[in-house]
Amino acid sequence: MKKGTHPDNYRLVVFKDTSCDYAFLTKSTVETKETIKWDDGNEYPLCKIEISNKSHPFFTGKQNLVDTAGRIEKFNQKYGRK
Repeated sequence: MKKGTHPDNYRLVVFKDTSCDYAFLTKSTVETKETIKWDDGNEYPLCKIEISNKSHPFFTGKQNLVDTAGRIEKFNQKYGRK
């Protein structure tokens, strides 16, 4: 392999899905300032994510309903014609 093409800072990082409290440990180069204590007793960098395979509708088979009517009403109140 060529020297200098791959990052040198691979390390174990915990990714946590904030929508369903699912977390997994994997290697990554992501930069983060937060840490978390993992099941093995060690402390690892923490990267919070909004969606994972445990919360995405494609994998779960469940569709999350979004309140689009409320969003449209808020938009019209703020920017709508008077």
